[in-house]
This record gives sequence, C-alpha cells and structure tokens, in this order.
Amino acid sequence: MALTNHQNIFCPICDANVVVSIMPVNDLSLTGDLFEIVQCDKCSLNFTHPIPSKDNIAPYYNFPEYISHTDIKKGWMNALYHKVRQRTLKQKTDWVQSLFTGYKGALLEVGAGTGAFADAMAKKGWKVTALEPDASSREIALKNYAINLLPSSELENLQANSFDVIALWHVLEHVHDLKIYIKIFSKLLKHNGRLIIAVPNHTSYDAHFYKNYWAAYDVPRHLYHFSPSSMKYLMKSNGFIVANLKPMWFDSFYVSLLSEKYKETGLLGIVRAFLIGCISNLVALNTNAKASSIIYEIKKIKED
Repeated sequence: MALTNHQNIFCPICDANVVVSIMPVNDLSLTGDLFEIVQCDKCSLNFTHPIPSKDNIAPYYNFPEYISHTDIKKGWMNALYHKVRQRTLKQKTDWVQSLFTGYKGALLEVGAGTGAFADAMAKKGWKVTALEPDASSREIALKNYAINLLPSSELENLQANSFDVIALWHVLEHVHDLKIYIKIFSKLLKHNGRLIIAVPNHTSYDAHFYKNYWAAYDVPRHLYHFSPSSMKYLMKSNGFIVANLKPMWFDSFYVSLLSEKYKETGLLGIVRAFLIGCISNLVALNTNAKASSIIYEIKKIKED
C-alpha cells in the first residue's frame, strides 16, 4: 500500500519519492524503538524510515554487545561469531588475492572494525590503508594487531587512482552519505581495480521467513536493505558494474540464530535456526542472488 503521510520521503539511491510501506520493524538489539521498512518503486531499494541523522544515531551503537566494534567472546553467540570469523577471514583474503593472480597491490578497507581483515591482508603482502569511525575499535586494532586504523574522516584526503581494492564488509548499509561515498570510491579506485561490498540480502529465504524479526534488518543501524537489483542500480548509476556475486554461507546460520534469540524461542529456536539456515543456503545454491548475505565484486564501467 502506498504511503499517504510520507510524501517527503526520497530514495537515497534514485531520489524518487514514490515509496511503499513494507513492514514495521523494532530495534531488537537495544532500544525497542519502532521504525519502518519502505521500498522505492523506481529502483527497488528498501530503506529504514525514519533514518536517524548522523548527529542522532550514535546512541543506537552504544551497547557493549555490538560485536563488530568489540572482541567480546563471552557467551556462546559471541564465541560462535569469532570461531566462524577465523574461517571466513581466510576465505575472504584468499578470494580477494585470487582476483589478482598473485599480484600484491594497495587495498583500502572502509569500516575496518577491530582490524582483523586489514591485518590479514597486510600479512599477505598488500599495502593496506584502513578506516574506522569508532575510536575504541581503533584502539583494539592497535593493541591486537599493531595496526593504525585511520578515522573515517580521512577518506576524502586519500590520493586518487591509488587503490587496487576497496573493501567494505557489512559497512555500506551503515553509511549516511551513500552516493557521495560511491563517487569517492570511483575516484580512489584504479581503472582495473575492484570494489568489494558485502551486505545482507533481504530477498533471501531467511529474510522472508523471519520477516520483522530478521536480525539483518538491524534498524536503525542498517539504513539500507539491499537486494541484487537495487545494488546493480546503485552501481550502474555511478559508473560501476556488478561483475560477480559470491554467497556468504555462514551468515544464514548466524542471522537465523540471532533472529531466534530475538524471538526468545529457546532450544527449539536453535534447532529451527539451523534448519532455516540450511534451507536458505539450499535456495542460494540455485542462484547466488538469494543468499542471506552477498559479496559483490564490482568494476568500473569501461569508457569507450
């Protein structure tokens, strides 16, 4: 049903103001505040409404369990996260390296968290620059990996045409100035470079199953909720092309477990989460575009 009271909502990708209401979703991690998922009729992007301003969103990140900004291993969910991260970290670094057949280039990571991926790529011989807005995360990276993460404000000060890879692992959905960031990436990336973006996929089976309890909505920290079609639209409209989609197989299980935790379903929920994760991955075997989370390999569109 078309929204009647939100005529001033404009799509962050295409600026259209014809949007439809998808569902109400609460902040299940912290405040319980109610938000809405809306969809643009033109480019199909789903996004959170209202989007808190940059000045007002900080309190929504202010909880110790926000796992990407900490190295907390207490509790079985956190322990599982870190166990899986060790494996996926090797998969990520090996895959990025495979795109360049042994070449060791310059890599920029935007939203580096506590520095694990940046450190792993540096150990592979890459020249790494990494940005992270959270000061405490930068301190953890320095302590654990002796790596100096720069504040995100340094993005605009980086040299043009200087990176072979720009990587964002579950970061783009948090960025307020979406189109500005994409334009900056275009400036910073070498002509034959790769933009690597990993984000949740709201067209996955687990997203459809859990609906407003789907943990990967994570409102309002996740401002946008991408699908392959909306990602392709965003990239094409900014001079890029999506070259490849790679599933993140573990995400379906982790997101399903977290969704069941929010529903407070106990032991039965743990079993169901495993089943839903399996079904979601089986669906994605037929088409990578249905994976719970997707890594997009993106290239610049070649100029004639």
